[in-house]
Amino acid sequence: MEPGSLLNRQKLHYYRLVWLKHDLPAGLTVFLVALPLCLGISLASGAPLYAGILSGVIGGVVVSLVSGSQLGVSGPAAGLTTVVSASIIGLGDYRIFLLAVFGAGLFQVLLGLLRLGTVANFFPSAVIKGMLSAIGIILISKQIPLALGYDQPDFWTDGFLGVFSNSHIFSNVDAFYQHFSNSVLVITLVSLAILGYWSGFFRRRARWLPLPLIVVGAGVALSFIQPLINPSWALKSTQIVHIPDNIFGEITWPDFSRVGSDMRIWKDALTIGLLASLETLLCVEAIDKLDPLKRKTPVNRELLAQGVGNMLCGLIGALPMTAVIVRGAANVDAGGRTRLSSFTHGIFLLIAVAAVPFVLNMIPYASLAAILIMTGYNLTRPALFRQMYLLGWNQFLPFLITIVVILATDLLMGVAIGLTLSIYFIVRNNFKAEYKIERHHHSATEFFYIKLNSMVTFLNKVNLQKTLYQVPPYSVLTIDGSDSRFVDYDVLEMISEFEKQAHERHIQLVLKNIERVKVTSLH
Repeated sequence: MEPGSLLNRQKLHYYRLVWLKHDLPAGLTVFLVALPLCLGISLASGAPLYAGILSGVIGGVVVSLVSGSQLGVSGPAAGLTTVVSASIIGLGDYRIFLLAVFGAGLFQVLLGLLRLGTVANFFPSAVIKGMLSAIGIILISKQIPLALGYDQPDFWTDGFLGVFSNSHIFSNVDAFYQHFSNSVLVITLVSLAILGYWSGFFRRRARWLPLPLIVVGAGVALSFIQPLINPSWALKSTQIVHIPDNIFGEITWPDFSRVGSDMRIWKDALTIGLLASLETLLCVEAIDKLDPLKRKTPVNRELLAQGVGNMLCGLIGALPMTAVIVRGAANVDAGGRTRLSSFTHGIFLLIAVAAVPFVLNMIPYASLAAILIMTGYNLTRPALFRQMYLLGWNQFLPFLITIVVILATDLLMGVAIGLTLSIYFIVRNNFKAEYKIERHHHSATEFFYIKLNSMVTFLNKVNLQKTLYQVPPYSVLTIDGSDSRFVDYDVLEMISEFEKQAHERHIQLVLKNIERVKVTSLH
């Protein structure tokens, strides 16, 4: 036998052992975590329920093979539910929305090919946390009607603030009263209790049991027990998951004939692509830190993999995907070692939706709503607001403004304004930081000493110029650039121009390591 063939057989044997011992059980655990989340995110997005599962299948079977991440797991993300829901409603047709998903994948592929995987580093932490907190608030508010038994949440078509408008609030209160269900509320409260109060017990005593699966199991059990106690407590068919027996016959395809009919398609594609890329890159960084082997994910290859996955999602009617921190962390905790664990979880999702959809059709929406409410709470914990406040207004104000603008408008506008506000604080601090001034008297003469710091840009020009022209006549002014690595030409020109005026005002100007430049006249 040739040495190369023997080496390949040994590698194959090694990976088979790793898969059987580590990746197979880890893949099963991630599948049990991902299944209810896929359904819940579809529910929150206003998309067909199978769309979330198809996204999870593509994330496992396709993206895991293209990606260089060993422990990352991709699928539909709670962070995209807001923009997905708004896009489906705004475009008015799920088939047109799929064009935006395809375009988002194309945008991600372009980012990967241009090696722009470091784009996440240009977003301030305060803006990212504000974006996630706003998503958490919207996620909670959208699930409250379902958690109370309201199975037709049509008032969300006007967005988060629309529910509180004068024209809606009274009709919404009446709708809640008409649709409120005690049996649904019981399932919601039990589910939240498991997620909130009992989560510590399961982590300590039965860490191998996925908490979302326990919540779904409890919800299914209660939906069977309650009618035995009182027949009127039976859930309505609209309060239980319904997945077609043959989802492949129900798949919605994108309508490519409408690709140029609405510019919003491309705006939504850009928004989804940018947010999906940002969330993926943040997740990849977090999972790499959890990896016991400390492997690093190639970020540009990851963007390429996500783009291929989202293009495929758009083609076969699935929700857009990202790398997901919850599933990645579950993969690490379950002992996953290679990409085969993510691939295995995708195969299990495919088997579940293709072979046993009747099992999924026993799950109450209330259980999924409770899972998403807790997911939203984790994104917008009160402790986070306190932490950001203690960091000072430079961090807290962009964080808060990002949240408010997202709730009032949309994600892209909120992130843009939060980013602008963060840049404003950077510029303002830059004005103050790049020079120091000292003043003292000696023999009836005033001495002024201006020390330029390492980087002096045109942003410092206004404040520095104002300081120079405040120096009184018959004084001595020293400008020292000894410690400066860079002084912008605009600043040098302004100092050279001031030198002429200093002579006229009887100011003795001393320049240390400051280059004199020729002042260019505009006339």
